[in-house]
Amino acid sequence: MALPAATRVVQWGGSDVYKVGGKVFAICGLSGGLSFKVSPIGYEVLTSDGPARQAPYLAKGHWVIVDLDDLDPQDAAGWLATAHSLIAGKLTRAVRAELGV
Repeated sequence: MALPAATRVVQWGGSDVYKVGGKVFAICGLSGGLSFKVSPIGYEVLTSDGPARQAPYLAKGHWVIVDLDDLDPQDAAGWLATAHSLIAGKLTRAVRAELGV
């Protein structure tokens, strides 16, 4: 929630869904893990050699999931900041200016 203009809603069976500008950048609780958006390179690194696997239903859009038990808080903070910036970067200029991102 420390990320600029981040909001949290509970949806999809009780999962915490984090958004910026109304667009999802992370989901906690879905399939017992933390799912988040990554770049194509991040997707390859995290799923090939890292702790992540393809996120169910979202892998085509370069989303990964990391089990909550395997989550390092410092790594997670960096991944979430990147996910936030990837999604915020897709917002229109007007929306980004309105949100201050």
